[in-house]
Amino acid sequence: MSYLYEIIGNKILVSGVISWAIAQVLKTLIYLCVNRKFEIERLFGDGGMPSGHSATVTAVAVSAGIQCGLSSPTFAVATILAIVVMHDAMGVRLETGKQAKVINDMVEMIEKLGGTDLTNEEKLKEFVGHTPLQVAMGFVLGIIVAIVFNLA
Repeated sequence: MSYLYEIIGNKILVSGVISWAIAQVLKTLIYLCVNRKFEIERLFGDGGMPSGHSATVTAVAVSAGIQCGLSSPTFAVATILAIVVMHDAMGVRLETGKQAKVINDMVEMIEKLGGTDLTNEEKLKEFVGHTPLQVAMGFVLGIIVAIVFNLA
């Protein structure tokens, strides 16, 4: 049972989880407002505004800086990890989502010409990456959550 208390008491870990959860809820609400439909997948899925990945790794890095100091190895590792994750979200993962959209559109066109229909499970996932703005908003959210959680 003491392990559970140690995990719950780990402000670096908990601020990352809280930041991710807030980002996912915001992402779902924004999607609902923009598209006028609720999709439960937005609560757990990738892509969208704000970036849950960016919010999570930023909250972890900022919390590590607050808890361990800016010269600590923990802060250094968390910061490098955050940079890699955010760069990847805007790079390879964003391009993968764009390619999936094009392929899904091509498949839809072929289906209209008399091909067989693909199930939703067979279609490629389009929400996998983030625009720079989505990453920036996740970054800001992560900073806010880490500061509030660690200094409040």
